[in-house]
Amino acid sequence: MLILKQPTYAEFMVKNSRFVAEAFPVCTPEAARELWHEQKVRYDNGGHIVYAFITGPQGNVMGCSDDGEPSGTAGKPMLAVVKGSGITNIIVTAARWFGGTKLGTGGLVRAYSDCARMALESAQTAELVAMDEITVTFNYPHYDLLKRCFAECGLEIISENFDSKITVHGKINAGIAAQFKSKLTEITGGQIMIR
Repeated sequence: MLILKQPTYAEFMVKNSRFVAEAFPVCTPEAARELWHEQKVRYDNGGHIVYAFITGPQGNVMGCSDDGEPSGTAGKPMLAVVKGSGITNIIVTAARWFGGTKLGTGGLVRAYSDCARMALESAQTAELVAMDEITVTFNYPHYDLLKRCFAECGLEIISENFDSKITVHGKINAGIAAQFKSKLTEITGGQIMIR
């Protein structure tokens, strides 16, 4: 599975109706729905903010909404495009401003499918990698060596706390977590607490 590295944006017109499509990385269905609510506030278009999302390591948690468009003409077509992309932890939203000409059922399906496709066209993706959370506590003299090790091993630092000892909390690729812990123990001569 792939994940989205950064948000994307696309805009186009269909028979004078304006569409704005955007894709965002999200980690949970709750985060997807919260982002959708933010889009509803952001685009006070008097119309529709359709969405489709997929989350989970296997991309097996998904949802969509037509947001007032005729049933099955907006959210489901967008969801089909997102599913076909192989991207997980993503939401695609589409704002529509009615241009005075009805698009019909087929026209709406095409327009919202195109929305999702256009939002994903410029998407930069990366492979989804399983991560383990890790917290390490160590003495100040080891900081410089460990900081270098963190960078070399790809530790994604979430927080650092400098008290009587230093505590670093982060995420590491699950595939190298055991090797990483061994390396930390070796560097500090066993003077490290790893959780």
